[in-house]
Amino acid sequence: MSSDAVAPLPSSPVALPRTAVPIGVGDPVEQARAELKAALAAIEQKANVPRRVGRAVDDGITKARDFQCRNPAAAAVAVIVGAVAVGAAVWGFVRLYTR
Repeated sequence: MSSDAVAPLPSSPVALPRTAVPIGVGDPVEQARAELKAALAAIEQKANVPRRVGRAVDDGITKARDFQCRNPAAAAVAVIVGAVAVGAAVWGFVRLYTR
């Protein structure tokens, strides 16, 4: 569960993803077990929303840092515009609530 790839099989020089079924398994029981293991890994990967959100947040942070390094003035303007937008939204909500 801690990694996305399993160790390569002795006959396979490339590591398979956890959601792949190895080719060449002759025993039907072993084939069924491999398919079940791959299906469960795919379900876990698809249903693990916190991990997916965490990866998306990490990617967004990386992109934002790259943008800030490439163009610091535009990044500062984006932060100011975002702060003004949040302030305006809060002000509008409070104004509607107090009426």
